[in-house]
Amino acid sequence: MKFALIRFIRAFLLKILAKLFYIYAMYAIVDIETTGGHANANGITEIAICIHDGNEVVKRYSTLVNPHKEIPIYIQALTGISNEMVSNAPPFGQVAHEIFQLLNGHIFVAHNVNFDYSFVRYHLGLAGYELQSNKLCTVRLGRKILPGLPSYSLGKLCRHLGIENDSRHRAMGDANATSKLFTLLLQSDSNNHIKAALKQNSKEQVLPPNLPKSNILQLPSSPGVYYFHDEKGKVIYVGKAKDIKKRVCSHFTGNNPVLQRQEFLRNIHQITHQVCGTELIAFVLEAVEIKRLWPKYNRSLKRFEHAYGIYVFEDQRGCLRLAVDKHRKYQQTVYTCNSLLEGYNLLNHLIETFGLCPKLCFIQTNNLACTGAEGEKCACNGKTSVSKYNKKVNQALDELKDALPTFAIRDAGRTHDEHSCILIEKGKFYGMGYISQDDEANNLHQLKNYLTPYPGNDYIRTMVTNYAAKFPHRKVSFA
Repeated sequence: MKFALIRFIRAFLLKILAKLFYIYAMYAIVDIETTGGHANANGITEIAICIHDGNEVVKRYSTLVNPHKEIPIYIQALTGISNEMVSNAPPFGQVAHEIFQLLNGHIFVAHNVNFDYSFVRYHLGLAGYELQSNKLCTVRLGRKILPGLPSYSLGKLCRHLGIENDSRHRAMGDANATSKLFTLLLQSDSNNHIKAALKQNSKEQVLPPNLPKSNILQLPSSPGVYYFHDEKGKVIYVGKAKDIKKRVCSHFTGNNPVLQRQEFLRNIHQITHQVCGTELIAFVLEAVEIKRLWPKYNRSLKRFEHAYGIYVFEDQRGCLRLAVDKHRKYQQTVYTCNSLLEGYNLLNHLIETFGLCPKLCFIQTNNLACTGAEGEKCACNGKTSVSKYNKKVNQALDELKDALPTFAIRDAGRTHDEHSCILIEKGKFYGMGYISQDDEANNLHQLKNYLTPYPGNDYIRTMVTNYAAKFPHRKVSFA
């Protein structure tokens, strides 16, 4: 009883303190102008801070800042801040202490807060100050408290609400406009959205400003593939995960100042997903979707192609010839490989095993006598008939095809009454899908009826083959 009473009193006091914090909180409304879009490669040229007590602005601070780098022409045109204007301004390190004193202990408020916060926190860190503040984003709050407006950019929002701003794209002009907007939001917040956003367990302020929290709440904790969409619905990033919700949220944690994170925060408007039965299927589907959709922010897997291949073609005499060459997108290969050495080793093996001509396989390129098993009686000299030589080439090709494995990976499904399946046919990725426990798929022909064919590559083939070696009990081989 005693400990239960203590826990009750502690919880009650925490609620009271939380209410007092909300009622008596001080807000630092910040706007900055910069030389570019991400903090670790750009500087601040101007900063303005309005201290708001929950009713009105009680203190203002602004200063130009010398970024010690050139301000791009297009930014000079946008802000009106030139290199000459900041040449005699203090560097950020010189005003860092004063800025930190204004911000420390207050709630950091800005329009698209993660952008301003990442810059200010990063440059304060370079000056030796560690900023740890609760954040509020007036873009996100505007969408919640004043829903249904055509745009939530600062300029259009202020025009719609009748908030004047005579110094657009200057720090103090935008900070003053944001302060008036924030006052209006405080007065209109009948559903306590601001209070909810300030709760310690609320992760909302780390989310991109244009991404509804409902998008995160509907994500499952399952293996799968997720898609980031821009304002027009176009996919701009594809990722895979063992736990979709956890992985998606990890994109938005911390205050990483690099370009990709900042662009994510500005451009992500929606997240969709596909649940997969296993992490392996998620890996394969990610590789397929990146090649299909070519998303703006994906770097890896975009450029993956087969490096080399073994080709067969018929020359003017009708003689079948094998050759190792770079992979060509629209030509059919009999075998793909990632190195020239792998291709030549395999071709030399076929030459030795089936008595093929090294000259007709482009292995021997000099004008000396043929070094093949047939010697002077080789097809390259016309001493062996084309049909006889082609028969040996076809035998070699049949052997090569038969040596390539055909197998399936049978694994967990998305539900308890199905299983997943990935098929490798003759060494190439065929496709994948899900099969009900009630359906029969006992042979290769039946199995294909349940699978969706996908384009493959050596990356997918290697990944599935390695998985089969690691989990042989999940491998089903076909003759």
